[in-house]
Order: sequence, then structure tokens, then C-alpha cells
Amino acid sequence: MTDTVPRTRTPPHPVPDLPDLSPDELDGLARAVRGRLVDVVTRNGGHLGSNLGVVELTLALHRVFRSPRDRIVFDTGHQSYVHKMLTGRAGAFDDLRREGGLSGYPSRSESPHDLVENSHASTALSYADGLARAARLRGEHDRHVVAVVGDGALTGGMAWEALNNIGAGDLPVVVVLNDNGRSYSPTGGAVGAHLAALRAGRASSAFAELGLRYLGPVDGHDVARVEEALRAAKALRRPVVVHCATRKGKGHPPAEDDPIDHMHAVGSPASPRGPGWTSAFGRHLPTLADRHPDLVCLTAAMLHPTGLTAFAEAFPDRVVDTGVAEQHAVTCAAGLAMGGLRPLVAVCSTFLTRAVDQVLMDVALHRLPVTLVLDRAGVTGEDGPSHHGVWDLALLRVVPGLRIAAPRDGTRLRALLDEAVAGDGPSAVRFPEGALGADVPEVERVGGVDVLHRSWRRDVLLVTAGALAADGVAAAVRLNGEGVGVTVCDPRWVSPVDPGLVELAAGHRVVACVEDGVRGGGVGEGVAAALRAAGLRQRVLVLGLPNEFLPHGARADILRLHDLDAAGIARSVTRCLAGGFT
Repeated sequence: MTDTVPRTRTPPHPVPDLPDLSPDELDGLARAVRGRLVDVVTRNGGHLGSNLGVVELTLALHRVFRSPRDRIVFDTGHQSYVHKMLTGRAGAFDDLRREGGLSGYPSRSESPHDLVENSHASTALSYADGLARAARLRGEHDRHVVAVVGDGALTGGMAWEALNNIGAGDLPVVVVLNDNGRSYSPTGGAVGAHLAALRAGRASSAFAELGLRYLGPVDGHDVARVEEALRAAKALRRPVVVHCATRKGKGHPPAEDDPIDHMHAVGSPASPRGPGWTSAFGRHLPTLADRHPDLVCLTAAMLHPTGLTAFAEAFPDRVVDTGVAEQHAVTCAAGLAMGGLRPLVAVCSTFLTRAVDQVLMDVALHRLPVTLVLDRAGVTGEDGPSHHGVWDLALLRVVPGLRIAAPRDGTRLRALLDEAVAGDGPSAVRFPEGALGADVPEVERVGGVDVLHRSWRRDVLLVTAGALAADGVAAAVRLNGEGVGVTVCDPRWVSPVDPGLVELAAGHRVVACVEDGVRGGGVGEGVAAALRAAGLRQRVLVLGLPNEFLPHGARADILRLHDLDAAGIARSVTRCLAGGFT
């Protein structure tokens, strides 16, 4: 029978009390922690199902190991909420993922108990290998290293690269395998099948074959059993895997019964409502599939979050889920293209950065018709620095032969997807997280560039990338009221620079480029280079994001902080005209 989770705000006990708690007290603490998780995450948004599943496991970890002296690394960090509560942050948990509050991932600035704040999967084993080697070289023989790894993370190649080294050595790395049978979706492939066989007692461990001792499987929701296995692993002083079988969403019926991802990620009630960019992409895929019988979609363990669920149901033979393996996904797509098909890789912008080499050398070098669809591009909001998709434009713009599209609205999203998939070379289509706004119609087209707004004077050409177009038009209207003539244009394909944009720029005093990526190497720098190559000498104002790791916070707030809303764009242009920029 499923426990009913009480809603409570009673702070859980701090770490020093844990070793002294009785079994009944531990059970009560587990219930209180679950109640706090449900209460806060359903109000603030965040990762609920994965944290509900590691309550007992985390309690056992902190009873056996003495963080921060012992190093505990989570893979991925979205399962660290319980760890935060147990390491002195229970009182601050109400502000999880709010601006100025606790991060939704481990954060080195928050606590010495947090080591790794990168939320990209499959990295913990490499960190652990390095930490254990460092401890030995420094003579810190009483320091233990623990990597808490989800089964989904084991589908990433980097995890096996690390295991190759860990198993060949004799370093005391404890790998806690939190096996709930899924990442976002059920863990597929040979790894998922092997872990299922281990849970059922039908196989010998592949980890043992690689040189690691294997303990388990144990019930990950039984604190005493997990603690016993961890103490045994700790005593071995050699590489060991503790296999814990857990249930995602444990103790919260809505999460346990959620058929898609067991409430892996929950939006806050304050999140923008209405049709989203990703769902609009997903709804257009069947149309693309009808037009292109050779279309095949790939994703890296994110079938539902990237909008591929309906396509997979309609065309199951035309979808490849590679697991947490973006590099493999991109190069597999290259192979599919070489084989005569038309592959589309749907992946979050922040995760494509892991596969830039494959885009460059495996796709672009061979001029293959692979379409990259990057959702959650630009500022993503509450998930913080490792999830903001602010580098894709700068990284991809240097790839020879790659076209990059940034649709401004739903109509342009569909049109640019059509153009990308029908093309004969590599392309990328990027769009942000959140709700779609109203369409922003063009008043004319110059070359391949849409003109969105014209005024009686031609002081400034305002070039807007993607979803910032509506703010650009609003800024132009504001500036017109101040006597500044502004033309607003949307390049649609932001790289390479369209000759129509150069033609438009020639008739204006100043060119201002607005983008939700880092300024260095982005669209604005590309426009400036194109104007110089054409012999034009207009001042170019680049409005974008600094080359910094941005904190968590609402997308609209972060854009406003960096003058990327209508008011900020207008202010920046006014300062430029007044000589504030060189």
C-alpha cells in the first residue's frame, strides 16, 4: 500500500543527529522529508519524482559517510534535494529555485557539502576517479569518495570511460547505483536490459567483469539494508558498486501513478501558461513525416521533454532514443544521413554543447542533411547555470556550412522546420522554453529577411533573433515616440548572414542586434563582420548576454536584468545614439 504523504514544513534533522536516530525515528524523518519535497516542489517547480525516490538512500548515505570530509557526488544533481535538507539547508528550502534562493542542483557557493554543480549526466564517475586519485596522492587515506549514479546516466559513454579506469585501479571509489529503471523515460538499450536482469537475479554483474566488486541489488527504500551495504562497501577500500533498486516518485501517489515520467519535473504555478514552443514543434512533426517518408528522429533520453512522444507513437520505427548519449546521437544521425535518410536530432541546447565535435567533424565535414532541433535555447530560468542554453549560437556559428534558424513565433517555427528538413546540408533550429506568444507578422521581405516594423526615419536597424522579436517591435514603437526612426527585422536564418540584412543595414546609421545568447561570437558579431566585409562602416551595437554563468531565476527577470526586454532595448539604443557606446 502506498503511504500518504503528510504536508509539513517541519525542518528535517541536521546531519549530526542522523547516526543516533532509531529505526522509527528514521521512518518519521523520511515521511517528513517527502512531505517537504511535495510541498515545496509543487509550489516552486523542480524535480520531484527523482528526489522522492532517493529519500532513504540519502539518509543511509549520510549515516555512513561524513560529508563534506567524505566526498559525495550526485549524477545528475537534480536528485540532491534531500542531500540539501540534510546538510543545513532545510530552513532555506522554501526558496528552492527562486531568485536568490537555493539552486535546484548542487551549488558550491551554497555549501561545502556540494562539489559538482554541473547537471549534465554521466560525469560523476570521472569526478570520483579524480577525487580518489587526488586523496591518495595527498595522503588523505581516511577520505572516502562516493558517486551516486542513476541508471539513466549509465547510458552515457562517459560513465563507461570512467569505469574503464576505476575498475583497473584499486582506489576506494563507492558507486551507489540508484536504479529506478528510467531517466525521464524507461532506461532502454543493453544497459537497461542488464540492470533489469540484475534486479531479477538472472545475470552476473558486468561491473564485476570490469574489476569492481558488486553488492546488491538491495531495496533502496530500506534504510537499514542500504546502510548495511554501504558499510560493507566502505570497508572494502576498493572500487565497488552498491546496486539500490528504487521507485521514482515513491510515497506520493500522483508521482507514482504518472505514466509519462513519474513527475520527474514539475512546473511552478507561476509558470507561463498556454501552448509551448516544444509542443508546437511536436505537433508539426507528423506533417513533416508525411512530407518526408525518409525522416527519422533521434533524441538522447528525452523523448517526451523534446516533443517526440506523439511522433514516436505514430512512427515507432522512425525514432531512435540513444539514452544519455548526445555525441552518439549526432554521429548516429550522420550515419543515417549517409545511408540515405533524413535525420532530425531533438535535444536541449545546453546538452548539444557536449556534441559540438560531432556536429563539426561527423556532420558538417561531410555536408550531411542533419537537422538539429534545439529546445530550451537561450535563458531557460529556474534550473540555473548548467541549463541555460546561451552558448549554442556562438559555438555553432563557426561550424562551416551549418545554417542556424531562430523562429520568432509559431508560424515561423513551422516554416523554418520545413526549410531545414528539406535542405541538402546541415542545419539547426533553436527556440526557447516556455509559452508561445502571438505571431509577429512581417510587413515585407528583403531577400530572406523579414521586416517587422518600419518608421519614417531610418536611424537604427534593429536586428532581432528569434523570440525577442516582439520586444524589439515594442522597443521600436517606444523609440519612435521619442523621435528615433527604427526599422525592425528578423533574419529568420541568423547564420550565415543573409545579403538582405546587409542591404537593409546600408540605409541606416546604427545597427543594433538583439539575441538571447552570449555576445561573444554570437549573431551580432556575425552581422558586424558581414557589414565590414561589404565595406559598410555603421556602428554595430550588440545586445546579448555576458559570457558568464547566469544564476537561476525566471526567464523574463533574467532578460530584463540584462536589458533584453522592450524597455531595456530602447534604453540601450538611446544610450548608443547619445554616444554611450563605442
